[in-house]
Amino acid sequence: MDFQDIGDDARRQYIDARATFEALEAAEAQAAGVRGGMYWKTVGGIDYLIRTSTRNAQKSLGARGPETEAIHNNFVRRKEEAESRIKDLSEAVTRHQRMNRALFVGRAPTIVVDILDMLKRADILEHFTVVGTHALYAYETAAGVRLHSAAVATRDVDLLWDTRKRFRLATQLKRLDSSMLALLRKVDKTFSLIDDQRYTAVNSKGFEVDILRREAQEQDPHPAQLSDAEDDFWVVQARNAEQLVSAPRFSAVVVGTTGHMARMNTVHPLAFARFKRWLADRPDRDPLKSGRDTLQADTVEQLVRDYLPQLADTPRAATRP
Repeated sequence: MDFQDIGDDARRQYIDARATFEALEAAEAQAAGVRGGMYWKTVGGIDYLIRTSTRNAQKSLGARGPETEAIHNNFVRRKEEAESRIKDLSEAVTRHQRMNRALFVGRAPTIVVDILDMLKRADILEHFTVVGTHALYAYETAAGVRLHSAAVATRDVDLLWDTRKRFRLATQLKRLDSSMLALLRKVDKTFSLIDDQRYTAVNSKGFEVDILRREAQEQDPHPAQLSDAEDDFWVVQARNAEQLVSAPRFSAVVVGTTGHMARMNTVHPLAFARFKRWLADRPDRDPLKSGRDTLQADTVEQLVRDYLPQLADTPRAATRP
């Protein structure tokens, strides 16, 4: 099986772009510690230091004095530094995205990159794992090659929802006053749920987003909806999905055809291959799909052997390139 090398120029560009993107991720994580604001409020002739949250909740940190003055000054300094660093890195990422496009660095579908970016901005990326064909973009990106087009051809993205974190997701969606479908419509306003398949949203171009879950266990809700909103995803149980839920993680910065980047969280490539072989061997599997399942398993196993040998001996260890 032949893989197409992306070339030295594209490889160097990706390495530089990924480093800048990850620096921005780190800066944004650090900035989370200084969200909201601080100000002095006078009550009864005494100044009190007030900390505000992003939801405008307020908390008094005490009367003005050496300790609260230091807290305030430190907060202001850290917030200014964080905002400045994020601004600089965001501009650098934008420049890299233009270079990515010029050098044909990426080929992940724009819609998928936009969905991943939306999940990150909504702070819910950790709740979903890409488990279908689109995971191949993470593997080929990490290897610096292009896979055969037949292996990556698909018109839907499968997102595995981790029901073990369902309360955290529900809390975040309530904080955003949104539903998963409403967030998806920020990417493409034409997304809507299929009437008799409420775990699938499809847009006007026929691209589908499927949200899957493991088969219900003792503590899992069943049936399960992602939010309290009336018009939101009801998540479908996927057979043997527990194998994917418990698999070691794999994460990569993928690049779209426009040059834009996003983090894709998926499963270890060998766990992906094992699951695809299990699917292909099922007697009730559509023969057309089982052939592609086998092709994808073969492709990923060879990719690991030829380009990612460091992963061959660590199928049970979480990895991140």
